Amino acid sequence: MPDSLVIIPTYNEKENIERIIRTVFSLPHDFHVLIIDDGSPDGTAQIVKNLQPEFAERLHIQERKGKQGLGTAYILGFQWAIARKYDYIFEMDADFSHNPNDLLRLRETCVKDADVAIGSRYVKGVNVVNWPMNRVLMSYYASAYVRFITGIKVHDATAGFVCFKRRVLETIRLDKIKFVGYAFQIEMKYTAIKHGFKVVEIPIIFTDRTEGTSKMSTRIFREAFFGVIQMKINSVFRKYPEGE
Repeated sequence: MPDSLVIIPTYNEKENIERIIRTVFSLPHDFHVLIIDDGSPDGTAQIVKNLQPEFAERLHIQERKGKQGLGTAYILGFQWAIARKYDYIFEMDADFSHNPNDLLRLRETCVKDADVAIGSRYVKGVNVVNWPMNRVLMSYYASAYVRFITGIKVHDATAGFVCFKRRVLETIRLDKIKFVGYAFQIEMKYTAIKHGFKVVEIPIIFTDRTEGTSKMSTRIFREAFFGVIQMKINSVFRKYPEGE
């Protein structure tokens, strides 16, 4: 039974989706891929379905109606993966901002001793390519802000390139995860640490998309900024049992 599932949420990724799928399947490990498409009007889902006969049993898709948010897409993917007993469950973007080759490094980090492995842009300096300076500064200082408010030691709290061991996702009450935008990434890392899981950052080079359009917005940033404070306050009144 293959042990690794890569979850890729999509919305209008027709320029990237076939290439990212083929690249993952070319790696020297038997990764499976789950696409979660939020009703892309550009035909992203149909491209995936056209590829499924070629990659039988390895390529899967869940289709949803309309844009429902990054967080809910990943929660659906996590639940799907848990039900099918994958041991290593990955988050990855569709647009090649995350290098699929780094899936191997993330997995190896969890195989060795980590419970959560983060592909980090900031654990060793700033490793971001093709982003405008204001976007780099916003992202970098957002993680510094998260460290200040929450006390966690993660350098790249908003990172979306992550490997979870299944037991982490089985321990976290996924129905209690509140955020749906990029604050979801912060909440998942914070909650894993509160449960006592070992979180390790490995350096990656993040390259901004060259095809398609970014989904970042001021609303998403605002949710993250104010949500971190609320998350910290709420955690005072919550119990986090140690992960087994």
